[in-house]
Amino acid sequence: MYGIDLLVAEHQNILKFVGIMKSSCKDILDGKAVEIDKFRQYIDFARNYADKHHHGKEEEVLFKIMVDELPPVAEKLIRQGMLVEHDLGRLFMANLEEALNNYEKSQDDMYKLDIIANAVAYGDLLARHIDKEDRVVYTFAIRELSDDLKKRVDEETRAFEERDGQARDRFESWLESVS
Repeated sequence: MYGIDLLVAEHQNILKFVGIMKSSCKDILDGKAVEIDKFRQYIDFARNYADKHHHGKEEEVLFKIMVDELPPVAEKLIRQGMLVEHDLGRLFMANLEEALNNYEKSQDDMYKLDIIANAVAYGDLLARHIDKEDRVVYTFAIRELSDDLKKRVDEETRAFEERDGQARDRFESWLESVS
């Protein structure tokens, strides 16, 4: 199934990103300087690739079709699980950005703790979230959606990719360059 296969492939990119960001957090613990510009790139990737591009496809295509066509199980799984976790990830990124701004202004080491805490919490959330989606949510969709609905997911995913493919290419190239 094209739509789900693409989401699974993007999960691998997101997990790679999480590892890179976690490594930067370890560098801070090891006494290296906070690379503010690098962390701003991480926020950009998280917001525009992981959230806008990847979660956009989930929320606008797959999850919408699941909630509309497979209630009440999908309703609970999506609205009370996956979407809540998407919002929590957004909160961690907002908190990370605030911590970076505060650190940049004051150079106070207390903000290093906030930088590390929010970056690591975001990464941990995504790792667990991705595991649930790959093993439970996507498996449920493949098993329960009709062939017509699977075709619709694939078609709408292709249309989304046509609209947002430049963002995908930009961030996947960036990810390769920092690996």
